[in-house]
Amino acid sequence: MRHFQEFLAGAIRQRGFSLIEVSIVTAIILLIAIVGIPAIGAYVIENKVPKVGEELQRFIASTKINGLGGGVTPYAGLDTGAMANALRDSSVLSVQGTGPGARIVHGLGGNGVGGNGVVEVAAAAFGSAGLGSAFSITLTNVSHAACPALASVLQRMSETISIGGDGGVRVVKDALAAPSVPYRAALAQAQCSQGDVNTFVFTAK
Repeated sequence: MRHFQEFLAGAIRQRGFSLIEVSIVTAIILLIAIVGIPAIGAYVIENKVPKVGEELQRFIASTKINGLGGGVTPYAGLDTGAMANALRDSSVLSVQGTGPGARIVHGLGGNGVGGNGVVEVAAAAFGSAGLGSAFSITLTNVSHAACPALASVLQRMSETISIGGDGGVRVVKDALAAPSVPYRAALAQAQCSQGDVNTFVFTAK
């Protein structure tokens, strides 16, 4: 009987955790969440870059083909609505609305509200050829996790690439300059700023 009472007393004493033990476990879980969640988010973005790049490449290629025989300014009047129509069934980019007011969310950073984290298409000018002689694709609020992979994926399809972060805007490729500026991944990486603050502009003709 005495042994049973001692066993019972020991079991009662070990039934719960102390406040200090609970606090330590909570702190460890919180620390893992703080460190782990951003890392997971960056990993997800890195894995999305090739798929987003593939969709953008497809649009650039089809736009160039459609522009053949269109004279000096084949892309005059081109806007985001053209990409929205072309990529409406995309499983990678989120397309909302139609026409010039369409919104395309790239998912590589930003919140997708207004002009934050979206893709925008516009007619551009190269040299003296006039507006519409080229077109630009702008991605706003891109995470540093997408750099330089996004620029590397699209560098063969683009004549110029610029990246704007906290340190301003820098051209990381310009095939039309004299002398031309070849694309360098290290230069693009150095230009990217930490966070969802980077703006990529790809210009093609």
